Amino acid sequence: MQETNVMKLEFDSLSVNESFARGAVACFAAQLDPTLDELGDIKTAVSEAVTNCIVHAYPDSIGKILIKAKLDKGAIEISVRDWGRGMEDVEAAMRPMYTTGGSDRAGMGFTIMESFMTSLSVKSAPDKGTTVTMKRRISKRASRR
Repeated sequence: MQETNVMKLEFDSLSVNESFARGAVACFAAQLDPTLDELGDIKTAVSEAVTNCIVHAYPDSIGKILIKAKLDKGAIEISVRDWGRGMEDVEAAMRPMYTTGGSDRAGMGFTIMESFMTSLSVKSAPDKGTTVTMKRRISKRASRR
């Protein structure tokens, strides 16, 4: 079997596409034979990243979201990119309870992504968009060969 496998998925920033994105990435990640908990963590992190694009990057319009996923040596790396508003202060945005989405938002998206993934990085610039890159190692189960 090939060591590395890559996929790309581009879609409109419509809320109905959040579940599509999470399902597509989960199906791709299934090649690593993750546990149900690991798969749930990946799906949740993807949901948070895509929802951030929909709510914050394109609050008044529909834009493009691009997901790239790479399987390599027992891990999945996922990047979620938009070309929307971007952020001036990434450090502030990554603090728990920080939100620009109004009072109905908890401000926990990055915190959730960070807690469910092995690593998380965020690059953003005002009016140029944001890229969130997440990595998750998949445990080796005794039943695997």
